[in-house]
Amino acid sequence: MVDVQIETRPPAEAGLPPLELLIAAPRGFCAGVDRAIRIVELAIEKFGAPVYVRHEIVHNKYVVDTLKAQGAIFVEELDEVPDDAPVVFSAHGVPKAVPNKATERGLTWLDATCPLVSKVHRQAERLSEQGRHILFIGHAGHPEVIGTLGQLPEGAMTLVETMEDVAALAPADPDNLAFLTQTTLSVDDTADIVEALKARFPSIHGPRGEDICYATSNRQAAVKAIAHECDAMLVIGAPNSSNSVRLVEVAEREGARARLVQRAEEIDFDWIEGVKILGITAGASAPEVLVREVVAKIATRYAISEREITTTVEKMSFKLPHGLAA
Repeated sequence: MVDVQIETRPPAEAGLPPLELLIAAPRGFCAGVDRAIRIVELAIEKFGAPVYVRHEIVHNKYVVDTLKAQGAIFVEELDEVPDDAPVVFSAHGVPKAVPNKATERGLTWLDATCPLVSKVHRQAERLSEQGRHILFIGHAGHPEVIGTLGQLPEGAMTLVETMEDVAALAPADPDNLAFLTQTTLSVDDTADIVEALKARFPSIHGPRGEDICYATSNRQAAVKAIAHECDAMLVIGAPNSSNSVRLVEVAEREGARARLVQRAEEIDFDWIEGVKILGITAGASAPEVLVREVVAKIATRYAISEREITTTVEKMSFKLPHGLAA
């Protein structure tokens, strides 16, 4: 763990109270989000505007609005895409029927699914081919869950959200099960559910590696490293961003009050009043510009000092799809 003093700002005017900011690292964009955004940008460069995107490319309004300004049009369903327009599928992944339908219509489409989500899709296919029923740990209604469940015929997978769901399971063949997980879950909560599944079904087959993605795990670990020092924490991210919401939960579990904000304008300074050390992090779909925006806003009310606590350095990168130049 590396503790770096970033900056100390003198008060803009006399009388501002002091506030120490602990900035978690890693934070913000992950390799999958970087790749997905770049795919949309390059598609606009290649095909010209507009380029359609099915669902939010990532769960962040700032990112979506920025891409809209460049010529992206976001839609919920493929039926909203004109026959002659290119379409990009979001980083969360889509049911197999979606690209199949796009191909049937003759659409030009690009898949921005995070490669780590795609890996879970391929695992699901292999396990199903082995005749195993899959228990998928995730949150109902999340686009990643919808996309993963849609890789197999209906009934081939059962969604498990809670420990109560584990207790209620009544599989037809309890000795021929497997489990997979959504990539953006709480590491601790998922571990508890996995242990409960193994206790109930000792022969259950699990993935060789961790399904929860490196970025989710790293950001949660970074929050754990600073939360015990903080009186409160701000997590920058969208309310529909699973990994961002999990960061709030992790901070609270570590004993810090925590809140999710999308932009600096959402900061409740009454909530910060009396705080001496404030932690700041950002979900994997929140750009660094929003972190700096939040810090700048806080600096209008406090004489701030910043320390960045680095728990690991990420070097992951993913290749772009064929046909898109870097």
